[in-house]
Amino acid sequence: MQTIRIKAVSADTGQQTGQGTEKDLLPLLAGAAVAVGAVGAVLALVDLSSPLRGPFTLFFLLAAPGAAIGAALRALTPWGRAVVSASGALAVNLLVAQGMLALHVWSVRGGVVAVTAVSSLVLLLTAGRRLRDRAAKRWAS
Repeated sequence: MQTIRIKAVSADTGQQTGQGTEKDLLPLLAGAAVAVGAVGAVLALVDLSSPLRGPFTLFFLLAAPGAAIGAALRALTPWGRAVVSASGALAVNLLVAQGMLALHVWSVRGGVVAVTAVSSLVLLLTAGRRLRDRAAKRWAS
């Protein structure tokens, strides 16, 4: 018969049991946020009468521009990025609503589409700028 021994984590590796769960939990929470936002956008666009339509759509309308603005401002500290992203998301939503009301074309579907378009544009411009910066660094090397 053979005895199998379990080695304890040594103290010099810096790893202890129970640590690192925050790093494992962050992608799960990000995925859940994307899923809730997507469900909110779909519920608003399809016009289904569901009790979850209002909260999920509100979450989408705040999270989509906030995430796009936050991705564009990587140079800020995390708290500063959170504050600027939240206020930027509110500004995008207010500007979209004011513009649609001024043009007399207000609708819930149109608002969701407009906020999605603005958020996607900001995210694509950010990705394009990063690609351009990487290309410039490669040419400089």
